[in-house]
Amino acid sequence: MSQLHANVDRLERENLELRQQAGYWKSRHRDTLQRVSALAQQVEQLEGEKRQLQADRFGRRSEARPGNDRSNDLEDPQDDSQTPERNRGQQPGNPGPKRRDYSHLPVREEFVELPPEQSVCPCCGLPLRQLSDTEDSEQIESEVSAYRRVIHRRRYRRTCPCDGPITLTAPLPPKLIPKGRYGISVWVEILLDKDFSYRPTERLLASWRLWGLDLAPGTVTDGLEQLEVLLRPIDEALKTRNSQGELHQGDETRWRVFLALEGKQGSGWWLWVVLGPDTVIYRLDASRSHTVPESHFRAESRGVLVVDRSAAYKAMSWVQDGVLVLAFCWAHVRRDFIRVGKGWPELKTWALEWLRRIRVLYRLNDRRLAAPKDAAAFGEADGRLRQAVAAMKTEMATELARADLATPCRKALESLQEHWGGRTRFVDDPRIPMDNNASERRARGPAVARKNFYGSGSLWSGRLAAALFSIFATLSLWKLNARKWLTWYFEHCAMAGGKVPEEIQPFLPWNLDAGKRSELGERGLAEGDDTS
Repeated sequence: MSQLHANVDRLERENLELRQQAGYWKSRHRDTLQRVSALAQQVEQLEGEKRQLQADRFGRRSEARPGNDRSNDLEDPQDDSQTPERNRGQQPGNPGPKRRDYSHLPVREEFVELPPEQSVCPCCGLPLRQLSDTEDSEQIESEVSAYRRVIHRRRYRRTCPCDGPITLTAPLPPKLIPKGRYGISVWVEILLDKDFSYRPTERLLASWRLWGLDLAPGTVTDGLEQLEVLLRPIDEALKTRNSQGELHQGDETRWRVFLALEGKQGSGWWLWVVLGPDTVIYRLDASRSHTVPESHFRAESRGVLVVDRSAAYKAMSWVQDGVLVLAFCWAHVRRDFIRVGKGWPELKTWALEWLRRIRVLYRLNDRRLAAPKDAAAFGEADGRLRQAVAAMKTEMATELARADLATPCRKALESLQEHWGGRTRFVDDPRIPMDNNASERRARGPAVARKNFYGSGSLWSGRLAAALFSIFATLSLWKLNARKWLTWYFEHCAMAGGKVPEEIQPFLPWNLDAGKRSELGERGLAEGDDTS
């Protein structure tokens, strides 16, 4: 009997040990499953991020898209706007482009005569009689030439016995750069080629050498440094004017300045763009912090600034104090959902649905803007827009309340919810655009320049580039010819002895009278002209 009790005790101990081991291994198995699940989610997240990075690095970056692609390479099976692929260029059935008018160009007439052997009758040999009329045609030619402007200053001798010098000499013509050898036309061409056409100056000098003009690069560099001083007051006037507007768009792009600064590593600087109602300004700074846009605006500045979600704009003191109000760009929201659709194929349907909602907002807002503000059509379009915005907000809250919402989807919607107030400012104020695409387009030219000649080799060179970007962009807004304006301004600088004129207000675009504006106006493409 005692042996039986001993066996029972042993079996109970073994059973307890086995239970403990079973519990231990069950917990380990449960931990392993949780770890596997977490790793699977992490792998899924990393795979999605990898697809996003591949799309960013190797995919199409431009958001300009044909009519049959409304989701940036995300094929939408429910999109009924698909159109068949068409050939490039003029389309059959469409009206042809207007013929361009070149009557403003100077004319060089040429008369073409018959060769002597053809100016007689082939039958009898009698001469042909020349008629008074001609059969006319024309073709456009371009001519680039350099020449030496040899100045002969007349000298005069007195014919009277009065006191003073006996011999007098005519004064020197005004020079833009005192003691400089290059004239205004040379400097205007250099500035336009680099900061309007975004080409390296060395390419221009190389092309001039083909025409027999060999300029010293060092002399050109020294001259540009002196021109920066002449253009600085114009740049400051543009910045002052820009800060006074009530509606702005902001953006920034990279710019390189190959200059060693204490406390800064590398050559990466930032070119800030602020688009105002009638000016565009560029500010070059080593920092991407809030101090840069903050220093541009002033205490008396008021209005709305349309920007992306950069923390620099949110941290501005003018925004914190309510002096400036931020409106956030819907194009950046759209990109969030595009990234979700490209990064996680299983979420593409969800992303496309939100892209369709955003597309509807754009369409409804366009219809509202196209309707006369005093007509019933405007009220109807405005009501439909507000209904769509309210429906989107409800859908956003509903989806965020779901516990099973995928992490990429939740991140995109949380960002939309966080910036919802700034996103919807355009609803109450139709003047506010839905995106800051206009300011982004203004940054494309400098981005091309950065790729062509990397940036600036010194601080003064960077300031000159930013000033010229501002001047040329503002002249474009006013439809003024940059070559004509720059020549006009430099001529007055030359008359001032190579210095800034005492009064620069007459040179600012908004101060020009109608006659001067017409004289400096650009002869560009007429509205609707084909540019293909």
